[in-house]
Amino acid sequence: MSEYQPGLEGVPATKSDISYLDGKQGILTYRGYRIVDLAENSTFEETAYLLLDGELPSTRQLAEFDAQLREHRRVKYNIRDIMKTMPKTGHPMEMLQTAVASLGMFYPNDIPVQIRSPGDESDKYVHGQSIRILARMATIVAMWQQMRIGNDPTQPRNDLSYAANFLYMFHNGVEPDPLVARIMDVSFILHAEHTINASTFAAMITGSTLAMPSYVIAAAIGTLAGPLHGGANEHVIQMLQEIGKPENARPWLDKKLAAKEVIWGMGHREYKVKDPRATLLQKLMMELAESRGNVSPMFETALALEEACEETLAPKGIYANIDYYSGILYREIGIPPDQFTSIFAVARTAGWLAHWRQQVAQNRIFRPTQIYTGYDVRDYTPIPER
Repeated sequence: MSEYQPGLEGVPATKSDISYLDGKQGILTYRGYRIVDLAENSTFEETAYLLLDGELPSTRQLAEFDAQLREHRRVKYNIRDIMKTMPKTGHPMEMLQTAVASLGMFYPNDIPVQIRSPGDESDKYVHGQSIRILARMATIVAMWQQMRIGNDPTQPRNDLSYAANFLYMFHNGVEPDPLVARIMDVSFILHAEHTINASTFAAMITGSTLAMPSYVIAAAIGTLAGPLHGGANEHVIQMLQEIGKPENARPWLDKKLAAKEVIWGMGHREYKVKDPRATLLQKLMMELAESRGNVSPMFETALALEEACEETLAPKGIYANIDYYSGILYREIGIPPDQFTSIFAVARTAGWLAHWRQQVAQNRIFRPTQIYTGYDVRDYTPIPER
């Protein structure tokens, strides 16, 4: 294809069997399994195994995989020392990219990452590193939450699930309510993979150079940090705070649309219906509200704004996406807005690693072309003659 497509929209970049998206019908699958079924029946550990290895695990396989994740939750003290030197006012994604990029220095390796055949030395290395990185991502994010307010990080507990341990560390040793742990678990599942998005593509490009995994994930983290990708749910919270209360939603929306401004959390390049992940998160938000006996004012405002958007934007194929409800849900379980994207990164690491493994198993370095729009060849003009 020689025709220029801004943003590479619609241009196939790879062949993959990891996930599938039908934006017209609102279908998202991981390895053929509907995201709705995984959210209702699976766990993040099982879903991560599915993404990395291609099939749902047996009881024994899941137990072994889970045990490996728990075994590798801790990070070397050197990582903590690096984190201590970072300004507490810095964004958590800046910390996360730096900490993850440094992992390769403390966990060195001389095994090539290009897989020649399934089960070879490189394949075993890639699989092992995937488990180690995935295990440590949640630890690093939770450590920073405590360290930036002056506390020593809480040590991980191997008797807790991935999601429950994350919340336990994040909230300084307070074991989470089972419903809240389940909400976190489902959120991890929903954010784990989403075909060839910007951050996944960044991971694939970096991986295609046969770079070490710490570089691959650091590149993906940097890409996810942008507000047009992973940072949108922070803006949703700011937007809802600006609206204030449900009755303000419609006039606020009319004003923003008249000014042609962005309505954060609304619309998705791929979906022409409501994002199925947004529907699932909205359901979890309702469960949390019912368990607490009240609906938060921000959630009420979000519902009112979505209703107004359905009247004005839905006819144009613009509906709520995953960012619309994820931030509200995180806020309700005590997570500050600047940590939202870091949590997204923790979950999406499973998908990034799955694509990394697939890339290095069928590798060809990415080298796209361009359409040149500059000058024809011209003679150099010396400075005195300019």
